[in-house]
Amino acid sequence: MKKYKKDTLTINWEPEKCIHSTKCWRGETGLPTVFNPKEKPWINPEKESIETIIAHIKQCPSGALSYSLEDEKVEVNLENQVTNVTILKNGPLLCSGKITIVYPDGRTEEKQNNTALCRCGASANKPFCDGNHNKIGFKG
Repeated sequence: MKKYKKDTLTINWEPEKCIHSTKCWRGETGLPTVFNPKEKPWINPEKESIETIIAHIKQCPSGALSYSLEDEKVEVNLENQVTNVTILKNGPLLCSGKITIVYPDGRTEEKQNNTALCRCGASANKPFCDGNHNKIGFKG
């Protein structure tokens, strides 16, 4: 995980979870002032407000981008949270909410918020999507 700071905000980026949807920097919903893959570092939070950055991070389809705030204590009750699974056209299964992944060896992994699961079979990071569906021209 890579971390980028601005004041009390820490932006977390987990490259292995990224499906390279480009929503962070491209198009009408992108925020290229903060997220620019042509620059090093590619995340520069100094150019926008913390509120704007947080709102944008919450739109990350894979959950590769997340954030934390210093001194923030938030209690979230996930007991009755609904988990939604969205089949993205020509892409992964997007799970929004709390999920438990059970591996063949019996170990489990808890995920919450957005998690993109591979549907095409080409991911090098199964069961998670790594964006390879774009490279192989997956349709579905």
